Amino acid sequence: MSDSADDDIPMLGMDLPETPAPAASAGPYRVLARKYRPQTFAELIGQDAMVKTLGNAIARDRLAHAFLMTGVRGVGKTSTARLIAKALNCIGPDGQGGPTIDPCGVCEPCRAITEGRHIDVIEMDAASNTGVDDVREIIEAVRYAAVSARYKIYIIDEVHMLSRNAFNALLKTLEEPPAHVKFLFATTEVNKVPVTVLSRCQRFDLRRITPDMLFAHFSQILQKEGVEAEAPAIWLIANAAEGSVRDGLSILDQAIAHADLDGGGKIGAEQVRAMLGLSDRSSIASLMATILDGDAGAAIDLARGQYALGIEPVAMVRGLMDLTHAVTLAKVSRHEDPALAAADRERIGDWAQKLGFAPLNRLWQLLLKGHDEVLRANNPLEHLEMLLLRIIYAASLPDPGELAKLLESGGVPTMPLAAPAAPAGQERAAAVPVAGVSAPESAESPASPLTIAQICQLLESTGNHQLAVRTYDNLQIIALEPGMLVYAAHPALDADFARKLGEALLKETGSRWQVREGEGEARPSLGQMKAAKLADNDARIRELPVVKAALAAFPGAELEDPSDNRHRSQP
Repeated sequence: MSDSADDDIPMLGMDLPETPAPAASAGPYRVLARKYRPQTFAELIGQDAMVKTLGNAIARDRLAHAFLMTGVRGVGKTSTARLIAKALNCIGPDGQGGPTIDPCGVCEPCRAITEGRHIDVIEMDAASNTGVDDVREIIEAVRYAAVSARYKIYIIDEVHMLSRNAFNALLKTLEEPPAHVKFLFATTEVNKVPVTVLSRCQRFDLRRITPDMLFAHFSQILQKEGVEAEAPAIWLIANAAEGSVRDGLSILDQAIAHADLDGGGKIGAEQVRAMLGLSDRSSIASLMATILDGDAGAAIDLARGQYALGIEPVAMVRGLMDLTHAVTLAKVSRHEDPALAAADRERIGDWAQKLGFAPLNRLWQLLLKGHDEVLRANNPLEHLEMLLLRIIYAASLPDPGELAKLLESGGVPTMPLAAPAAPAGQERAAAVPVAGVSAPESAESPASPLTIAQICQLLESTGNHQLAVRTYDNLQIIALEPGMLVYAAHPALDADFARKLGEALLKETGSRWQVREGEGEARPSLGQMKAAKLADNDARIRELPVVKAALAAFPGAELEDPSDNRHRSQP
């Protein structure tokens, strides 16, 4: 019986795949994030400033009694706390060493801390120990000296989860702990930690790890694991990690398993892209090309084709945003993506030369707003299609700066230009047409020697400023003939107005004018005509999609007439 069992063991071993890690069969598989956790400060990547500060503090024997590590997930906060515990309690291989920034890793304190069994290094999770009673246990225990180490160390992970009362209970001990006690705190939400606690700790902000560092780190791990990978695939994983080593190692673990199943043991870029649910670069580039060409039908067909292949609409929007960002950076020679193929770099360079900053910025804003809409939509594909149509339509519109120039120069034939605001000067001499409304015939009739506009100009030229203003704003003509002017009653026009206007006309024309109030249908005054035109132009301008987008982006903004001096700042 035992012989057959012995015979079965090598047979099972022969079926196992060859691996460069001979210890793999000695126990259960350990994920890469745990297997390659930093054991020395030299292995802690991307935190050189913190390591230098700690090294100088240890060398000068100026150690703080409490340390706070903060940063995003997976950058090494808890690992740093354990390394500090090892550095402070290391006794060296010969048992005679002191605190050092380079713990030996072979002495009993180092090994015990690494294995998580050191009696004087207490690690607790604040998420499950949030109350005053938990903190009271710490307060009672700190009075006793360390059993077998130089320092008794408390590592509290996610310290922001402690309750307010627990923080208050810890304050006094944290400010004046016994000499043999050190506190090491770690948190991802430092803004939730009370200021009174922050002021009692030496704070270290752990930085996000750059994609370059992650690429080098993952390449070394793949080499140790004996797994081949394409460089673009590693770059994709490094970018997807978003600065977190742990996130990147988890993705790398998944990529290795994915490659073992259907990649022939090699991690490929397309496999990683499919695994992460990223849209294909060539497809996104084709979609961008159809948008820039204004081909709405082709854009929708490409989007539906990608959706049929399993690509989520929000992933397509993100791909378009990434491509827009890359083209914009390429315009300022700041686009460096090692994961791009030569053909993709050439395409981005061509678009960067052809497109200006204004269209790219408008495209980015439309995609940014559309991303949130597609993300929250009940039917994301429909929202994506409408977003593509909106972008293609907006591409043919001028940007706000160009629109203002066109309005000033009259380059938009379908949009009547706003007439300049006519101060009580010679500008009032010109007749003001209203969009879609014919001017009163009596004001422009050849039978009359003077039009209302000419009367206003005449009054201004002779210094009758107030009379000219009242005439322009309030004079509603019923009849205007040579030597006679009949107007509708208005609160601002009394009998004194008729007398003054008649005297002014007599003085300037040499003939007597009959100026009086009358009854009948009156034409709008020049001021009313101008106000109607401005209101009509304002309504038309506000209906332009680019103006609608600008007003939506800047709530409270108002349209101004560039020729209106009242809106211009004084020098």
